[in-house]
Amino acid sequence: MSTTTERPERSSLRRVVLSTFAGTSIEWYDFFLFGSAAALVFPQVFFPESEPGIGLLLSFMTYGVAFVVRPLGGIVFGALGDVIGRKNVLIATLLVMGIGTFLIGCVPGFDTIGFWAPVLLVLLRIVQGLGLGGEWGGAATLSAEHADGAGRASGRGLIASWMQLGVPAGNLLAVAALFVMESTLSEEAFIAWGWRVPFLASAVLVLLSFWIRATVAESPLFDAGEREKTPLRTMLRGHWRQVLLTIGLRIASDVSYYVFAVFALSYITGNLDMPASVGLTGVIVGCLAQFVVIPVSAHISDRVGRRPVYMAGAIAVGVWAFIAWPLIDTANAALAVVAIATGIAAQGIMYGPMAAFITEMFPTKVRSTGSSFGYQVAGIAGGALAPFLATLLTQTFGSTFSVSVYVAITAVIAVVASLLARETTRKELA
Repeated sequence: MSTTTERPERSSLRRVVLSTFAGTSIEWYDFFLFGSAAALVFPQVFFPESEPGIGLLLSFMTYGVAFVVRPLGGIVFGALGDVIGRKNVLIATLLVMGIGTFLIGCVPGFDTIGFWAPVLLVLLRIVQGLGLGGEWGGAATLSAEHADGAGRASGRGLIASWMQLGVPAGNLLAVAALFVMESTLSEEAFIAWGWRVPFLASAVLVLLSFWIRATVAESPLFDAGEREKTPLRTMLRGHWRQVLLTIGLRIASDVSYYVFAVFALSYITGNLDMPASVGLTGVIVGCLAQFVVIPVSAHISDRVGRRPVYMAGAIAVGVWAFIAWPLIDTANAALAVVAIATGIAAQGIMYGPMAAFITEMFPTKVRSTGSSFGYQVAGIAGGALAPFLATLLTQTFGSTFSVSVYVAITAVIAVVASLLARETTRKELA
């Protein structure tokens, strides 16, 4: 009898892992596509009348808008996940993100409709932010809870890390799509229409992911547990400490990733006059490395604990920041690729155990709300400001050393948050 019941549980767990990975990959493809385009294309398309430096800052501001509204998406969809279920919310967030991304590919440039072009761009970026705001918490919660439901609590870190792989997969798809278009088209054609093709193509990927998610079973812990009518209020009243720790853990991960994956693209082309393909290659190599680093670090955290692995990742990105930028400043293509790729790979050490680490802090009745809210609020202080602040620091001080200090400060915050957090590796979800 145990074999008969075991097979459906394992089969269900595999479907959950596949659905969270596929859906998260598509959502982050959509999100990172905007970030890469903001660094390479949007200043010319949507802010052509501004000075190059100002146009880049404005472009990064439109990019950062999504981070500001992501907490709202986290609140709304996170709370819905604790009230109506994780699965239904994940389907909704996928559709919201997909529609927003497709429409971005349809927005005319400034030369066609003037001021309304950047306005529409910002509005659709807000739509993207709302969709992504509810994605991470729902996917992480569904993965972790299904691991416990299938009797795999001891491997919860590794199981939950598969949805984390959706981030490098999405970024890889986004950068690769732009790389192909930028490499095969003339600069004029790429700016005129080539950048739009990856945005429009996301519609096909969204439909595929929607089909996969529709086949997934609801979380067994959610089905068996007591529903919370006001999860946000309950979370803020009784679990505010976990929210603050989540924010502290997240900042270094966000800042280090977006400094290397987004800011570096604009710095290499705008400050060093290097081809965009150099930065894109570095991001691609780094994302490929994360396919190894993320599951390995998550698996190690299942054995030795979340805290030591997370602190090791924070220290790695803090130290590497002082090595990477001098390498990039040599304007040597090979060294720049190594610097960017290693910085992204080092961030993966933190990102591997993160899904399990954060979701384990909260009880089932507010797990989706708490995980989503803390994760997305951290995105404002981290990812939203990272490319903008890195650009501003470089322009103000005339050196990338200030960027290294910026990353290192956030790494210290992550180490402190790790020390203050309770070890949750062998804690059963309740």
